[in-house]
Amino acid sequence: MALQPLPDYPWDAMVPFATRARQHPDGIVDLSIGSPVDATPDVVRDALSSATDAHAYPTTAGTPALGEAIASWFARRRGVPGLTTRNVLPTIGSKELVALLPFMLGIGNGDVIVHPRAAYPTYAIGAAMCGATAVASDDPDEWPVGTKLIWLNSPGNPDGNVLDVEYLRRSVARARELGALIVNDECYAELGWAGQWAEAPIPSILDPRVTDGDVNGILAIYSLSKQSNMAGYRAAFAAGCSATLARLTTVRKHAGLMLPAPLQTAMIAALADDEHVEAQKARYAARRALLLPALQKAGFTLDRSEAGLYLWVTEGRDAWESIGRLADLGILAGPGTFYGDFYPQHIRLSLTATDERISAAADRLSSVAVGE
Repeated sequence: MALQPLPDYPWDAMVPFATRARQHPDGIVDLSIGSPVDATPDVVRDALSSATDAHAYPTTAGTPALGEAIASWFARRRGVPGLTTRNVLPTIGSKELVALLPFMLGIGNGDVIVHPRAAYPTYAIGAAMCGATAVASDDPDEWPVGTKLIWLNSPGNPDGNVLDVEYLRRSVARARELGALIVNDECYAELGWAGQWAEAPIPSILDPRVTDGDVNGILAIYSLSKQSNMAGYRAAFAAGCSATLARLTTVRKHAGLMLPAPLQTAMIAALADDEHVEAQKARYAARRALLLPALQKAGFTLDRSEAGLYLWVTEGRDAWESIGRLADLGILAGPGTFYGDFYPQHIRLSLTATDERISAAADRLSSVAVGE
């Protein structure tokens, strides 16, 4: 199975708009990429510092202490009891797992990979890399025979959509009919904002209400990049079906894919500490409360965005026109066309900018009339 041709990297198309935005007298406000700007918590940094004597090779499966920390976190924060170290696997960030999972599972020509209609592009890239066919669909009844892998994303990137227990149950049932592995990308699950998700925990696909206690054929993947400002650490993990994780572990052993030992220690500290997660959520909540009304005043309508790190908005015009309008205000966003073919009039704005830059963006947006 040879590596298939890949499309150009979409964000290269943003270079001219970034140039325009930088010409603003007060500088650019870059809300295009969701890269954390806040400091990594001391509890994590201290743990990393204490573990720098890492003279031996780490194991691909991670230390038992890390496996137990992940399982304990799932029980405490995600409502998923009963996982063991056989049900978890640390990964070098979540993007590499998303991109490489089809290849590691032996998926290829003639197979189908399903992903959401509004989708993180790497789901389709993973299909392209192994020669499978990517199908964008949110309706389990539409998922075709021949489907080998189903990607869900809740809360969604870019749209912040949350999948409830009923939908997750229906999706798992359909995956089992098809004999497909189903994976939910859950890395924004601590960031609920609107509707019932302002108070209620966002459900995991591993929740017993979804699985009836059987996680075979089901995975959840998670990253500490967002809730713990650990994007630079590349700290993530998968959990669920032990047979699937055993296969992935074998492949990763042969490929030498293993999380550095000091980072495993830092992950244990991050997973055990809820206080810094709540503090980071409060920062994002304050930024959202400032930016959203300013966008609405400037003529944008919020779509979904019940949770997650982004605002998914439209002003009813071509997304690239909206991107240009914002660039003239010194604000850089991302066009909906980067996330599939179904949202040509949407744009995505990230909450990952400093308080000062978010305030600057809100001021600029509030100063313009609707439709300008």
